[in-house]
Amino acid sequence: MEETLRVGVITSTHGVRGEVKVFPTTDDPERFKKLKEVLLDTGKGQIPLKIQHVKFFKNMVILKFKGFDNINDIEIYKGKDLLVTRENAVELGPDENFIPDLIGLSVVSDQGELLGTLTDVLLTGANDVYEVTMPQGKKLLLPAIKQCVLKVDLEEGEILVHVLDGLMDL
Repeated sequence: MEETLRVGVITSTHGVRGEVKVFPTTDDPERFKKLKEVLLDTGKGQIPLKIQHVKFFKNMVILKFKGFDNINDIEIYKGKDLLVTRENAVELGPDENFIPDLIGLSVVSDQGELLGTLTDVLLTGANDVYEVTMPQGKKLLLPAIKQCVLKVDLEEGEILVHVLDGLMDL
């Protein structure tokens, strides 16, 4: 399991006083109000950053970090990920998992057939969709609903599914 989880990506600077626009990669952008610190993934390592203040603009979060007071200090981090440790991650509800924990799990049908490996989770308005790469390289899309996803077992590295009629018609 990953020790850190991505909560956003710095897309650009905002103004000249060191603020940045962040595209949130979390289900709940409001969580930034409660965060005190994030980790900046520079590509060569991680730098802890203390959040000074948070604003929201359209679909973006605007952050100001302590110690970054002008555009030149922060501009070099455009395109970099903002991470949180698992201790600072949001509380999961029953039957909820973090996407990075699901990627790479084996997907097995309730008939005992290995369907493939979960390679992506597509976030749609109604429900998530699991993308399973089958051994032949074909993609199988499964809705992440109770009628289809029967059990997620992170310890066993397996997702048990019921393939609804018509989903295997590739």
